[in-house]
Amino acid sequence: MGACLTVADSKRAFHQAFPHVIAPLYRRLVDELLVELHLLSHQKGFRADGLFAVGLTQVFDSLSRGYRPEDQKEPLFQALCSATGYEAGELRRQAAQAIEAVGHHSFDEVSGWLTNRGEGAPAPIAELLGQVQRSDFHYSRLVAVGLLSLLQRAQGADGLEPQALREAAHGIGEAMGLLKERVDKDLALYAANIEKLAQAVELMEETLAAERRRRQRQEEGASATPPAAEATAPEPAPAGDTSAQAG
Repeated sequence: MGACLTVADSKRAFHQAFPHVIAPLYRRLVDELLVELHLLSHQKGFRADGLFAVGLTQVFDSLSRGYRPEDQKEPLFQALCSATGYEAGELRRQAAQAIEAVGHHSFDEVSGWLTNRGEGAPAPIAELLGQVQRSDFHYSRLVAVGLLSLLQRAQGADGLEPQALREAAHGIGEAMGLLKERVDKDLALYAANIEKLAQAVELMEETLAAERRRRQRQEEGASATPPAAEATAPEPAPAGDTSAQAG
């Protein structure tokens, strides 16, 4: 992205790439991600590495659950990326590679790699964790979410409580040299947003289901009502009937 481009430029590019109506429930998510990606693209010490890719894809996929129509969900992600100078396909590839690298190892192994800043880890994990040690490394909340996501993909992690996973991510982030307070705040906010969205999606689905049931009852009621009898004009008197003639 050119240094002269503004947030307004990125928003304009996004709407050109994604000319669809976005449901109110998801507009804030889109706007916040768009602004965050724009600002990150202008940070000198920022790099779109594997840890960022894991965090971004996790945030988007988690906070866009229930998005309708479903076939517009990935184009939405692609538009967010392209409008801010990123390649969605490459980020998906990097994220998948990192997740695959931890998926065959235990939670303790993955925790050890993260705590020891990549020492003993497979090449993809060692490389992405090594980025954190750069002197010009720029932290974002997507890094914290990326750490948590890698822990969640380790074998045995699904048996742990969400709070235990977040606490492990907090400690690991601190061991990696990240500010614990910042990691704590970002992961707590991420968890709260997921919970709020899940409740909102559930309410929306219940409302839509109730509306469908109401329309169905109306349609069934209309079909069960017999058509009104047609009005008929009185039959004319027979030609031979003189009762109506003047005497």
